[in-house]
Amino acid sequence: MNKYEIALVVSTRIEDDAREAVLEKVKDLVAKVGGTITNIDDWGKKRMAYEVQKMKDGYYYFIQLEADSEAPAKLEANLRIMESVIRYLVVKQDAE
Repeated sequence: MNKYEIALVVSTRIEDDAREAVLEKVKDLVAKVGGTITNIDDWGKKRMAYEVQKMKDGYYYFIQLEADSEAPAKLEANLRIMESVIRYLVVKQDAE
């Protein structure tokens, strides 16, 4: 199993319940691809470096997980089509 981190920026235009639903959907996606979440860091609402879709702020989440090597591609394919997700990045963490 490899260690990965998902950096996720969620729209500020949705309600708190909808934002929590997006996070739950990401958790379900990780479980669906056979991964396990080890940690979730909620950074809250932050100002973005530049405007994206006419939005200046976003809710930031950093999710650490363990999964096999096919998981990032499957996660990115699903994150790409989620309307409430402004930006995402899945990176492999170095083995220590």
